[in-house]
Amino acid sequence: MRPRLPSPLEEVVDERFERYGVRLLLKRDDLIHPELVGNKWRKLAPNLAAADGRPVVTFGGAYSNHLRATAAAGRLLGLATVGVVRGHELAGRPLNPSLARCAADGMRLHFADRAAYRHKAEPGTLAALLRAAGAEDAVVVPEGGSNAAAVRGCRALGEELSGHADVAALACGTGGTLAGLAAGFTPGRVIGVPVLRGGFLGEEVRRLQEDAFSGPRGDWSLDERFHCGGYARTTPALDAFADDFERRHGVPLERVYVAKMLLGLLTMAREGAFPRGTSLAAVVTGGPFPRRGPLSPKSPR
Repeated sequence: MRPRLPSPLEEVVDERFERYGVRLLLKRDDLIHPELVGNKWRKLAPNLAAADGRPVVTFGGAYSNHLRATAAAGRLLGLATVGVVRGHELAGRPLNPSLARCAADGMRLHFADRAAYRHKAEPGTLAALLRAAGAEDAVVVPEGGSNAAAVRGCRALGEELSGHADVAALACGTGGTLAGLAAGFTPGRVIGVPVLRGGFLGEEVRRLQEDAFSGPRGDWSLDERFHCGGYARTTPALDAFADDFERRHGVPLERVYVAKMLLGLLTMAREGAFPRGTSLAAVVTGGPFPRRGPLSPKSPR
């Protein structure tokens, strides 16, 4: 199945935003492809094209959307994929559903201890990880898929939104989608909602734009308040908001990224962050974990 591009832009009538004069639009990147999770198509397509048939190795945690998307893309395109997973495999335990999907899609999984994983960008550690994974000749795609090629691929997201909204917003993990979106979205500003703690993302977005475009692009900012304690963490308030949004609008909300971003935008609207009459486009970067039928979990090879 070919990707659905441009992805749909849907207005949702939500009185909680309307109360503050804000028109809410959803940019449905979760509908680009049923198996390549959300915005991952935009980031992976240029990287896999550059692989030119060679195996691809990439990195992620045990519930990584990026690993799942890379595994699915490898199966669809006939590319061998290797996933280096943060943390040791628990001996005798079955793979979790996310990693089981990766394995069912043909991804070879290699578990790395957290100390080595933290230093995976250092040349010596990276070389050792690739040797251990049997992937010395593979093309390396970074964790989250964010590199210069991915950023340039995400510029089209901003171009698709230009002229349709005054403000664009998205949840951020590694910053690549934000870096590209901001470069393509004119005029207007972009708000990134980081889902990890630490305050490091601004520097990373600037670095990615430098690598991709040789300098800064677009009007973007970050609001660091809505990570709910860290990656993959939720709160009762977040879950209640997401459940209510799904009931109101029939849009399934992924909790790690999308629900946090939308709850953050509602909070900003209440605080008066958007002038009355603002058209606000919220990027739905992915959906809940898809269950494509029975899994056939394999042990990592």
